Amino acid sequence: MSRAPEVLRAFLRLGLISFGGPVAHIGYFREEFVARRRWLDDAAFSDLVGLCQFLPGPASSQLGFSIGLLRAGFVGGLAAWTGFTLPSAIALTLVAFGTDAALQGSSASVAAGLVHGLKLVAVAIVAQAVWGMARTLCPDRQRAAIAIAAAVAVSVGASSMMQVAVLLCGGLLGIWFCRTPTPASTAQPVAPVSRLAAPVSRAVGMASLAAFAVLLIGLPWLRGWHTAALFDAFYRSGALVFGGGHVVLPLLREAFVASGWVSDDVFLAGYGAAQAVPGPLFTFASYLGAVAAPASHRVAGAPLGLIGIFLPGILILLGTLPFWDQFRVRTDAQALMRGINAAVVGVLGAALYHPIWTSSVTTARDIGVALTGFVLLTVWRAPPILIVTLGAAAGIVLTRT
Repeated sequence: MSRAPEVLRAFLRLGLISFGGPVAHIGYFREEFVARRRWLDDAAFSDLVGLCQFLPGPASSQLGFSIGLLRAGFVGGLAAWTGFTLPSAIALTLVAFGTDAALQGSSASVAAGLVHGLKLVAVAIVAQAVWGMARTLCPDRQRAAIAIAAAVAVSVGASSMMQVAVLLCGGLLGIWFCRTPTPASTAQPVAPVSRLAAPVSRAVGMASLAAFAVLLIGLPWLRGWHTAALFDAFYRSGALVFGGGHVVLPLLREAFVASGWVSDDVFLAGYGAAQAVPGPLFTFASYLGAVAAPASHRVAGAPLGLIGIFLPGILILLGTLPFWDQFRVRTDAQALMRGINAAVVGVLGAALYHPIWTSSVTTARDIGVALTGFVLLTVWRAPPILIVTLGAAAGIVLTRT
């Protein structure tokens, strides 16, 4: 218990400065907890990274929770999650109230331009994510073919169930066609398999997996109650997302825009604003929870969204930790994840075209803004907050000319 405040302070600091997405967060964590604080060694850190990238959910938040868990038990895990999540969650909740007030106020024209600019930022950000993930996760013909097939399938049958089916099919195809790594990856030295000692018993692991399944299956039966329906939408999105923060976009859009809870403009404006804050991208759920909740319950909607979207990833992490050593060395498990990751690229690529591109880019000037943002991100390695600032300013200018 005495170590929990130390964990909270360390992760709160990272929650205030960790820009750049899940990959950058992993770099921040290694520098802070392996190199500087020496809370764990490189072997244990690599084991945790491999586990969190294998599981559905927000990998960097799961990694942070795991580090806190190893350092100070379950209270330490909760402290790590709270510290890393709270700054961006508060910021995006304030954005939700500001967006709502601006769109209804006298400055509606400026707000409309701001929203349009943030939507163009979302185009650039997601395009960068698709590009980077495709290069990493689809390095051979088999996985490229799985990604293309996934994009086509999701485009033809645009629904959350189709997305789940595509990921499952991608995993099966991975078992059949992706059993061996690429030559480039086999050329890398293979780290020795070490034991990951986590303070989670098999009983707690089984109980966590049971809770994960019960909520996933049982929550839809309560959707007649609006609060339960919102929580189910967040929980299901967090439970079924593989591949990092940007991949949750199509799942959340299907749940919130297609159902009529929020408009495309409000959704993409919040997603664009989420690029300007540090910490995990899943804190976008605090924004969505606030704007989708009834007007009298918007303050409560933000924590509802946060808990709903993060809870499944934490439960399945706790459920997997006691069994990870036996599972991770299996060839079938590695091939399964290669196929799922390739399918994730296709799902995100389909979302890049529709709804992001089709609802944001309507003129040649819009193309210019989005392309500029993409080049700044991929070639110049500009920080996302700069892209958000330039995109927002460009949107206001374009709306007024």
